[in-house]
Amino acid sequence: MTESQTIEFKQIWKDEYLKTICAFANTDGGNLYIGLDDNSNVYGKTWDDIAEENFTLEEIDLNTIQKFKNLAKDRAPNIQNENDLEELLKKLNLYDGKYLKRAAILLFAKNPQKYYIQSHSKIGRFLSETDIQSSDILEGNLIDQVDKIMDVLRLKYLKAYISYEGMHRREKLEYPYNALREAVINALIHRDYTNTSNLQIKVYDNKLMMYNGATLSSEVPIDMFNKPHQSKPFNPTMANVFYKCGFIENWGKGTTNIIEECIQYGLPKPTFEYTWTAVVATFYKIVEIDEGVNGGVNGGVNGGVNGGVENTVYNFILKNPNFNAKQISEKTNIPLRSTERWIKQLKNENKIKFEGSPKTGGYQAITNNK
Repeated sequence: MTESQTIEFKQIWKDEYLKTICAFANTDGGNLYIGLDDNSNVYGKTWDDIAEENFTLEEIDLNTIQKFKNLAKDRAPNIQNENDLEELLKKLNLYDGKYLKRAAILLFAKNPQKYYIQSHSKIGRFLSETDIQSSDILEGNLIDQVDKIMDVLRLKYLKAYISYEGMHRREKLEYPYNALREAVINALIHRDYTNTSNLQIKVYDNKLMMYNGATLSSEVPIDMFNKPHQSKPFNPTMANVFYKCGFIENWGKGTTNIIEECIQYGLPKPTFEYTWTAVVATFYKIVEIDEGVNGGVNGGVNGGVNGGVENTVYNFILKNPNFNAKQISEKTNIPLRSTERWIKQLKNENKIKFEGSPKTGGYQAITNNK
């Protein structure tokens, strides 16, 4: 198929092509094909690589540019001394002809929400699935959003455990900071920005969940997130910039790094699910059980099914899903053999279930048990 009076090829859509359609309608008709070059070859562009003709160089945030230059001095030294803004953005492949790309807007604009309102992020503190206590909306470009999200999470939504080593004060967040940061960066890079939802971070008493509108690659399905896999960023133009400033490694190790960080932190393995065109990452934490272990042991011998150690183990699993028997024993200070015996009892009563592989899985409470 070749171009003719009734067939035209266009690589991307522009509103001016409406005139072509009207011309076809007023004559003998015709066909306008979007996504083909002049030789009828498929012209493939990712969403972030498409130009935005209305966006101007004056809308770039120079403070973010300077921040990027400082971060990129090791991986992109040629950027460090580039003082011509247009040339710098061209070196980052953020121009398409004379127009800046969508990636430039999301990465460096003063107000990217002017063009893509869904590019903000939300954080909320939830008392239950429906009861929200507080929330924040974080706007701005993505390079700034990374730090904004982490600062608000750390200062407002997450607890920090304080300890002292000599004269030095130490803070330990209830979740590993590096794992959360990696998850936030991955979410921003892999988001499907045609999706009208935004990145949502929900903080509960016993878990933290990130909902990110995304379209998964068939080459990296959700079950590959738990193991090493190839890097297939949904927005490769943006991912290239994030790589240059040291935010990512481009080796497909993001999710496995998150898992390793949590395990080394003494937390259960986080989970990844794909549902309703969203990737959901769930982090689990250790929650103090209301009943003391000593009271549980003393009451357990005499209290049987309705109290004591069994309740201690069950309450721990209820508030801390995905731990295995050894981990439950260590966290509750109940001997392993006793823990295994009570787990078996709880399974027989259909109060808990084991999910996942024998090596990496853990126990979860069956909350709808009657």
